[in-house]
Amino acid sequence: MLGVRQRPIFTSMWEAGTLPPMVIVTPSVTPRCFYMDFRDGSEKWESFLVGPFLAHLRETFNVRTDRRGTLVTGISMGGMGSLRLAFKYPETFGAVASMEPGISPIDDWADMRPKHRFWRGDALMETIYGSPVDREYWNANNPATIAQTRADAIRESGIRIFLEAGDEDAFWLYEGTEFMHQVLWDQKIRHEYRLYYGADHVGGTLGPRTEEAYLFLASSLTDPEPDPGVQATRQRIDPMKRNLTEADHYEVDKALIKGGDGQ
Repeated sequence: MLGVRQRPIFTSMWEAGTLPPMVIVTPSVTPRCFYMDFRDGSEKWESFLVGPFLAHLRETFNVRTDRRGTLVTGISMGGMGSLRLAFKYPETFGAVASMEPGISPIDDWADMRPKHRFWRGDALMETIYGSPVDREYWNANNPATIAQTRADAIRESGIRIFLEAGDEDAFWLYEGTEFMHQVLWDQKIRHEYRLYYGADHVGGTLGPRTEEAYLFLASSLTDPEPDPGVQATRQRIDPMKRNLTEADHYEVDKALIKGGDGQ
């Protein structure tokens, strides 16, 4: 149903020429499955999506089969699932756009508080993560934890990451999203992060926010054209960095710094 509701957004963007031609697929899954492989093996959505489902799409439709041309996105539960898939399989996806992901502001199940999951009862959590909840299994499938344990692989893959939430989210998901942003920052994993002022989990802001997410995904498909303004600024500013002994946070200009390749 989500794909049906979003179809007018895609159609409008295609008509306006702001979104390139692409195949957009919204798989049907069981309610509240988290797009996960359940601890007891009864449902295996992650394995299905990155395995036979993706293979079927590539065999059936006229789509790119390279990593850069394979994108993943989702809203709420889908936002959580998209982050998990992207962080576990950065060699498969070129970009991820996670909207108001259903994640908690923690990286260990032992730190889970009622405010972090008041909308998710014990029965749901135990169905997915084991009864009682298997702490190690939860941690292994928590996007913020994965981003730390697999930081090198994620960083080196160059996967492009878009993360967003509204600061009036009814489920308080902006807390988990802000935590995710801080984890990525600490791990020096480049990403784009937006905290929308006055936006809730549902409502009129979702249409424009969805457009922004898809514009980000579309921008990841091709390299930008050289920007004369950027080039001119770089010619003036970059020489000033050559006497520095430490680079910027993301080490974008490491080659210019003493001790890097800048002598």
